[in-house]
Amino acid sequence: MARKIKLTRPELKRQRDALARFERYLPMLKLKQQQLQMTVLQTLGAHRRALAAVADAQVQADAFAPLLADLTGINVRQLSRPEQVVTHEQNIAGVRLPVFDEAKFGPLAYSLFATPPWVDEAIARLRQLNQLRAEAEVLSEQLRLLRLELTRVMQRVNLFEKVMIPRAKEAIRVIRIKLGDEQTSAVGRAKIAKSKLVEVEVASVQTQRQEVPA
Repeated sequence: MARKIKLTRPELKRQRDALARFERYLPMLKLKQQQLQMTVLQTLGAHRRALAAVADAQVQADAFAPLLADLTGINVRQLSRPEQVVTHEQNIAGVRLPVFDEAKFGPLAYSLFATPPWVDEAIARLRQLNQLRAEAEVLSEQLRLLRLELTRVMQRVNLFEKVMIPRAKEAIRVIRIKLGDEQTSAVGRAKIAKSKLVEVEVASVQTQRQEVPA
């Protein structure tokens, strides 16, 4: 075995208790593994849809790219970047995950009368693109955390199934054999001792009979 165990009754009880804990905990681990696997698939689907939306928004935003170079004094790309990405935490399949709420943008600090009308549309398109990107990034973080937890749970399932439970069962088997051998030896010694005692008693009775005068 991987480690030396004490071949005693207290150790036998300890190993039986450990085996009971492992076999009780393993189904819960497997259930969590299934929940995580399902959640990963659902989140992966949401992430792929988010990336597809980003790609579509990118195509629409690219239509304004040639016009952006003609502007002077207005940083359209800067105005289109979110100042804050708001999220909240949610417990999903036992994992604390960030959930996208919104992307907050700053005020439009330019004159509406001194700029071409398409500037508003360009900024709206770019803001939409950046919001979709932020949402996709949050989903990407969800996937990372879920996969990390899934890996940990799978490692624990494998540890219980392939190491802890077989080790406890083997320890129980070895201890029971040892205790059984000891019990058999004890019974054998008891029989021998009893047989010798009987022999002594018989010899004593015979001696007493011989000493009685006729």
